[in-house]
Amino acid sequence: MSETLLFSSDTTAHIKRGTALPVMEHFHTIQGEGFHSGAPCYFIRLGGCDVGCPWCDVKESWEQAKHPIHSVEEIINWVLTSNARKVVVTGGEPLMYSLDILCDLLHQKGVECHIETSGAHPYSGDWDWFTLSPKKRKLPQPINYTKANELKVVVARRNDFQFAEEQALKVNPDCKLYLQPEWSKESLILQDLISYVKENPKWSISLQTHKYMDIP
Repeated sequence: MSETLLFSSDTTAHIKRGTALPVMEHFHTIQGEGFHSGAPCYFIRLGGCDVGCPWCDVKESWEQAKHPIHSVEEIINWVLTSNARKVVVTGGEPLMYSLDILCDLLHQKGVECHIETSGAHPYSGDWDWFTLSPKKRKLPQPINYTKANELKVVVARRNDFQFAEEQALKVNPDCKLYLQPEWSKESLILQDLISYVKENPKWSISLQTHKYMDIP
């Protein structure tokens, strides 16, 4: 499949089938958040999101049409060229798209497939690690709670703790539970978050360590 073909009248059909995807950015980096923090991985940030969190730090990802369309073969070639053994698919909202083909081809190359999603769209793909980061504006679909290996709730104010507890009741008992301070309010909420986790030890704290390391 050539890139020229993707910009023809067939573009929408390719995206619907999952043979091509809108990509905002992609890069080889270090995972900065959650259970796999510190591990090398290749990030694929898909364009397009209909959740619209007011504190989102990648609002430029929201408009699908602003981002180039790439075949899954091209995407996989980026990963293989980098020598990464883990891929993190994020967004935007990655489950807006069918990700079965992407995962199948990555697994054929021996690459682990991780995703971070709000879970607001139907499940697709075959994930070695599924990070569910639910948002109040558009809650996860029920199946995505059952798939979650990791629940990560962003905390911007104290009433987010109640939301986190409500979400924790919906995931499986083996799911790792994380609270993460919203970056722009970290200095205001972090001490409350530390106290909350000490009082509720089923939770752990996730920090955006890539921002401290000044890497993407």
